Amino acid sequence: MPPGPRFLLEHLHYIAVPLSLPFLAAFVSRRFFDVSIPTWALVPLVFLSIPLSFLAYVVWRKVSWMRSAAAHGAKLPRETNRKDAQTTDSQNRYPRDFLFKLCEKYGYTFVINLFFMKRFFTVEPDHIKAILATEFNSFEKGPTFRSQMRSLLGVGVFNADGDMWKFHRSMARPFFSKDRIGHFDIFDRHAQDALRQMRTRMKSGYAVDWQDLVSRFTLDSATEFLFGRDVRSLSAGLPYPPDSQLARLQMAKPEAADEFASAFLSAQTVSAKRGRFQGLWALQEFWTDKVQLRKAAIDKFINPILLDAIQKKNENEKGEDDGKVSEEDTLLSQLLKVTDDYNIIHDETLNILLAGRDTTACTLTFAIYRLAEHPDILKRLREEILDVVGPTRRPSYDDVRNMKFLRAVINETLRLYPPVPVNVRCAIKDTVLTSKTPGETPLFVPAGMRCIYSVFVMHRRKDLWGPDALKFDPDRFLDERVQKYLTPNPFIFLPFNAGPRICLGQQFAYNEMSFMLVRLLQQVSAIEFCPEVAPASIPPPGYTDSPGSDGTDRVWMSSHLTMYAKGGLWVKMTEAPAEE
Repeated sequence: MPPGPRFLLEHLHYIAVPLSLPFLAAFVSRRFFDVSIPTWALVPLVFLSIPLSFLAYVVWRKVSWMRSAAAHGAKLPRETNRKDAQTTDSQNRYPRDFLFKLCEKYGYTFVINLFFMKRFFTVEPDHIKAILATEFNSFEKGPTFRSQMRSLLGVGVFNADGDMWKFHRSMARPFFSKDRIGHFDIFDRHAQDALRQMRTRMKSGYAVDWQDLVSRFTLDSATEFLFGRDVRSLSAGLPYPPDSQLARLQMAKPEAADEFASAFLSAQTVSAKRGRFQGLWALQEFWTDKVQLRKAAIDKFINPILLDAIQKKNENEKGEDDGKVSEEDTLLSQLLKVTDDYNIIHDETLNILLAGRDTTACTLTFAIYRLAEHPDILKRLREEILDVVGPTRRPSYDDVRNMKFLRAVINETLRLYPPVPVNVRCAIKDTVLTSKTPGETPLFVPAGMRCIYSVFVMHRRKDLWGPDALKFDPDRFLDERVQKYLTPNPFIFLPFNAGPRICLGQQFAYNEMSFMLVRLLQQVSAIEFCPEVAPASIPPPGYTDSPGSDGTDRVWMSSHLTMYAKGGLWVKMTEAPAEE
């Protein structure tokens, strides 16, 4: 059934019940009191029944919340006024600019009051800790989020709650709990391909869209890691700068290898746009599910692989598998040891693919942007890499662990550019969040309220990270600031989430990002940021006039489900001297 009619059927009682009340009142008055309500009075009552019922519900909800809060010895968070809340993010403004401004006015925890919809919002580490960890059983993704993302993520781990989430988590955990040398084989194969294409393009004098390159690298790596077969997105070649003649020829003849990547990006973008309409998104896509239209190209790749793997498993079933993860296993083969339910396997692999591709590509994109803007940090990082692995040797697990400054650069990138800038939960029962200030009344979160938290905003708070919080400085993860800020309050840094739903692929992501940066800087000695070759990537005037910016940002940040650089990240790189 199309989204719109399904939505109306599921919510028909919200219309039918108020409309029936005037007729019920007319029947009761005539039947028991012998009083007839005239038509001229009944008609306006019918028309007013829905807004009056909604108004009565809003009043009842507020009174109910206040009574429940008092019963718990707590209070409702401060509410924004409607005018402030209606100032939403503009595409021409700094990311989450309005949230930074709301925090300046209302503090770090408040209720966003928008068109009768109330959303709990926080960037307070203690409250986020409660939502993600200490009060984990009081919160879930919630029905609104699941409805918004079901077309793309199905019942996969990122869109599941309760027992279904536990089941998905238990299926994937064994595969991610083991460091495997095979991961580095995959990374190296695709990194060498990507960097070879980059060198060839730059020898022709063209800038390279590094974001596009690493998105292809991570997509090919992730699909091989998941399925044992990659989508070969790198085989389509790299794009030329938009203002070149070759770019126009390239757009006129799109490569088939780009079909999967384009569909994947488009499906994410449409899914993210649904968030603007909250639970009413189905009315905007009334007759056609726009995500399903784009999933055809995704499933064209995934479905044959899944069906082939299930068939081979059924043909070779011997009942002697001990369930352990071997070096040759893919995630798909691991899932098949647990279940042969096609839909579960399909949704789980697609969920992991989303995480494995976008979050890593985001971090690699903004890491190179910052290294281009800070040649002193780039020089220092190259020196560490060359000291540890030299100019050609492939890095090992031990090498990656021993490069402390490399990890600090990655962490600082994750701090300023967390791949998932905003996340959401829904309270499934009344919950009290204690205040960090002794003696202050705790805050009450009623059951059913959606709770939004932003690590993007929290990671840039000066009271949590120091007066230089907006500055890119990897040393904050190495010097005395670690003990001053991070050690006593580890929940101020949450690029991979926390609690029971912490990212299973965290170490995999660190390894992949580290490997690519090592391989790149073994070959490159300087990076130049060239936004002028792609005017659509240059932020508009006034972009950095935000409490979240230090005024030096030259990349145009945007987001769908994850963050990305709008218009790409165009760079030129200097190849390292051969004698190194």
